[in-house]
Formats: sequence, structure tokens, C-alpha cells
Amino acid sequence: MSRLIVGPFNRVEGDLEVELTLRDGFVSSARVTAPMYRGFEQILQGKLPGDALVYVPRICGICSVSQSVAASRALAQLAGAEPAVNGLIATNLILAVENLADHLSHFYLFFMPDFCREIYSDRDWHAQARERFLPDSGESVRLALQARQRWMTMLGILAGKWPHTQTVDPGGSTRALDASERMKLQTRLREFRMFLETRFFAAPLEEVSALSTQKALLARWSEPEGTGDFGLFLHIARDLDLQQLGRGPGRYLSYGAYPLADGGLLMPSGVWREDGWRLDPLDCQSITEDATHAWLHQNGGALHPFTGLTLPDAEKADAYTWNKAPRLAGEVVETGALARQLAAGQPLLRAAVASGGGTVYTRVLARMMELATVVPAMETWLEQLEPEAPYCRPFSLPHSGQAVGLNEAARGSLGHWLRVEGGRIVNYQIIAPTSWNFSPRDAAGQPGALEQALAGAPMRQGETTPVAVQHIVRSFDPCMVCTVH
Repeated sequence: MSRLIVGPFNRVEGDLEVELTLRDGFVSSARVTAPMYRGFEQILQGKLPGDALVYVPRICGICSVSQSVAASRALAQLAGAEPAVNGLIATNLILAVENLADHLSHFYLFFMPDFCREIYSDRDWHAQARERFLPDSGESVRLALQARQRWMTMLGILAGKWPHTQTVDPGGSTRALDASERMKLQTRLREFRMFLETRFFAAPLEEVSALSTQKALLARWSEPEGTGDFGLFLHIARDLDLQQLGRGPGRYLSYGAYPLADGGLLMPSGVWREDGWRLDPLDCQSITEDATHAWLHQNGGALHPFTGLTLPDAEKADAYTWNKAPRLAGEVVETGALARQLAAGQPLLRAAVASGGGTVYTRVLARMMELATVVPAMETWLEQLEPEAPYCRPFSLPHSGQAVGLNEAARGSLGHWLRVEGGRIVNYQIIAPTSWNFSPRDAAGQPGALEQALAGAPMRQGETTPVAVQHIVRSFDPCMVCTVH
């Protein structure tokens, strides 16, 4: 038995280290460390509640809109406010632009470059992978970056700027759109759809989102030639058996994504369970954070976020990370695009998980399916905007109360828990998607989702940064700065 420290990881937002215990060429256990502390939860104490809308987008430069949306929803619940319909739609569009850009960046810049490594030089797809995904010169990378740049200009129209957008508001959106701006947005959507349908999927989005079985998927994308970057990914995944790599805990959390004007959600909330093969309703009261192995004071046991504590204890025995261990009714869960697709009943993803579980393959596939399903939804939302109707409603905040704002960021479930007394914030607790997925062990010794997924990963002779570990970590797409706020 031996130990190996892997990290810091490149192509990750923030600092990450993983300590691996190795036995007979495989990972037998893992400890995931977030070695950086930032403390936004402490910064917010004593501030006016509305100030959260200025502070929390600055937690992260990648998912700042997601933080804004969670904060605005917490403030809306505190005020008993309902956003204007136009503002609800505009916020969905702003969030979707950020989330889909994140999916594109993850695929082309974070995940696929690992298949250009020389360790795969004996594979029949290696030359194609280098031609397409080599970071500095890959043809697909170049085209994807161009598409992303054009796509992100939508945030200038919708929100004035990005990152750290300030238009998301408890009453809706403070940026109204006129008819000409809506036409510009429709043009950008058509351009992005064209990139996806010609380069990424090499197929209409509706054909992709309608896929229901692995057999249908492989029948349509059986060869990498002429099937876009999606087809090459599928070819690589089959060759490397990525559908068996990095299996998680088998429980998937979604807060529900993109609220609709009729009160529904584009993607519902719930907890999908492989054991029992069912979707359970979400009980937010059962969420706790355990700091047993975090460099933070525990204060007696696992705490609900409304009473959560963020107080550093850098000399704490048996601690190995700044990340707390979120649990749902004491259980380890995984969150992300895969959780959303399973909760939504997407048949292809449910079939894939039934076959192999939550793995490197299904996590990446789920993000691709969101690209195919959310773009058409955005086209519909743009049509639903009423240029003469209000985008934002007035509201007033009480001097005391508590509220929670839930949102689905690209990486998964994001929650902001807020308590106000005397008109000031007395506690503000954040649980980010990576907090769930990269959590440490809890008081019962349960490893977090990534720690469980890394167990059993193979290690090749002479590797110091095992490529299988890289694939598993990147399939969760960590954002460590959000994790430690």
C-alpha cells in the first residue's frame, strides 16, 4: 500500500488536491482537499440584505450569475416578492447563457484535452483528438471559442455585463429589452444552434434531445468520422470504457431548474435514487453540513444551514479540507447535469445510468443533453417576452426573517440560506455544487461523492498524476472557489 498526492490540478477554478491510497495498481481510498479559504459567509455578516446582490456574484468569475440568482431568490422569499413574468424569463435567459457556456468550456477546454496525452498515442482516435482538442491548436477548440465568444455577447444585451452581473433582482430583471434587442438575441441563438448542429452534434438538436436508448445513440453516432465532436467523444468513451469509470454514490440531488411562468420548472426538483429507481421529493429541512474533517469549528455536530457556522480552526485535528460535508438526511448525494436529467426523466440518461451508474461517461453525456434541450427552450422564452410589459416589480424587505434561495448552476445544486435581524444579515450560509460533490468524510466516516467515485480507479505503471483520476475529477467539473466561498 502506498500514498500519492495529486495536485494542484490544472484547468480547475481554484485550488484542489487529492490524496490517494493505492493498492495493487488501483485507488483504494481518496481524500479530497480544498486548501484555500476565502470566507464570503463571514464578509456578509452585518451587511444590509440587499448588499448580498453585490457581494455574492464576486464569489466566482465563472458562475457569478448562478450566485446572483440564488441570492435574489433568497431575498425574494424574505420579502414575499414575485418577479415580473418578463423578469423571470430574462433571468432564465441570463442563467442559461452562463450555464451553457460553462458546458461548452468544460467539454472543449477542461475535459477533452486529457485525451490528447501521449499516454493514449496507441489508440486509433488519438490523432483525431489532437487535431480537434489540443488546447493551443485544435480546430474544434478554435471554433468552440469563437462560438462561445459570440454566445457570451448575449449577456451584454440581457444584463449589461458579465461576470458580476447586477441586473438579477428579487423583483425580476432591472434590464428591459426592446424589440431590436430581442432580434439580436434571436440571431445569437441561431448562430449557437448552428455551431451545435454542424460541429458539436452534427445533427439537429431535436434529434439529439429525443434520444431514448443507448442502441439508438450508437446507431446514429457509431463512428467518429462525420458525427461531430459528440461522435468522437462517444467513440473514445466506448474504447476506454468510461461508462464504468468513476461510479458515484447512486443518489442525485436537483433543486429544479428554470422556473416557468405557469409555476412549473423546465427541469423538476427531487432526489433520484438508483436504489429503488425512483424520484423522491426534495426535503430541504433535511440538509445539514458536517465539519468533522474541515478546518472549521463543528459547534457540537452537523448543522442545518440556517444555524450554520463558518469559523476557521486551522489547527483542528483530523481535518484535511476547508470544505464542509453537506448531507441530505445523513446521505451522500451527487449533483450536476446528470441529477437534473435523471429528475427530468430523460430516457437516454436513465437508461445509461441503469446500465452503468453515475460515471465519467454519464456525467459528460448529461451536460451535452442540456445543450440540446435548453437552447430550444431559450428560443421559446424569447418569443414569450412582452416588450411593453414590466420586467421588475417593487418589493420591500422586512427587518427580520429567514429565507433560502435555491438554484441550479452548471455544476449542480446551489443554495443560499439567509437570516436577518434588525435589518442586517446575521448569518449567510452557502452550499455550492462542488461542496456536495467534493465533500470530505463526515462524522460517520462516509466519504463524499468524488471520494467514493475515485475508489477503484486504475493507475498505470509509473504514473504520478493518474489519467483515470484526472478523468473522474474533471467529470464533476470542480469550482473550488465557490466551495470555500
